Parts: sequence; C-alpha cells; structure tokens
Amino acid sequence: MLGLIQRVSSASVSIDSRVNGKIDRGILLLLGMQKGDNQSSADQLLKKVLSYRIFADANGKMNLSLTDVGAGLLVISQFTLAADTSKGLRPGFSTAAPPEEAKALYDYFLTQAKTAHCAEVESGIFGADMQVSLCNDGPVTFMLST
Repeated sequence: MLGLIQRVSSASVSIDSRVNGKIDRGILLLLGMQKGDNQSSADQLLKKVLSYRIFADANGKMNLSLTDVGAGLLVISQFTLAADTSKGLRPGFSTAAPPEEAKALYDYFLTQAKTAHCAEVESGIFGADMQVSLCNDGPVTFMLST
C-alpha cells in the first residue's frame, strides 16, 4: 500500500463541482493500493500516517504527528501511485490492485481512520473524477509504503 502525504494548511476535494471533503490544517493522503495489499497493509499505513512526525513542535522541529496536533485528514484514492514508470513513456498499471479489491481496502482504511483518529477525517469517492485543491504547508511531502 502506498501513501503520499502532504502537510497542508487546507485541502479539499470536489466531485461534479461540489465539495465532497474539506480540511483545514492537517494531512492530505493520496492512497494507492497494490496487488497483495490487505487489511494488515492498511492498518500499517494508517499507523504511519497518524504517527508520522511532520508537524513542528515549540522549537520549530518536525517532531509532532497528526494525532499529536489533532489536525484533519483528507483521504483520496489514487490508483496512479501504483503505476510502473520504469519503461517507455506510458505508465503501466499491472501492479495496481484490481478495482473491487482496491475499493474494499479504501473503504476499510477510511473506517479504521475514522475510528482511530479523534479529529476530522474526510474523503473523496473511490473511482470518481475528482478535483483536489490544496495549500501544501512547507512544502512538506513524503511517500510512505508498507
């Protein structure tokens, strides 16, 4: 399972010109599911996302997690993260999880996130054509994987 996290001062996702999810300060997570991922992979990635120390402490050091600061989490499914870009000029998606499996893992991840994280958890809609807007704070962006 792959997760591209971005520390944001705000982020939102719109579908058909309507805002589906919005957070202020927090993390925007682009979530990609690969073949072989399972609920254990989702649990591991969620723990990393909630615990990864990318927020500044009183001394200005990245020493606090999303959980520590109680900020929002916006989760967007993004199968293109699983693309194979090693050959040619067109991405291949043979490593991506099949849509039915990926949707089940995405739904599972969201359910677990809403249970584990006390602050707001927002999301896009799996498989939808989405427009994501964000103000990356820093910029701070990390690729996480299980």
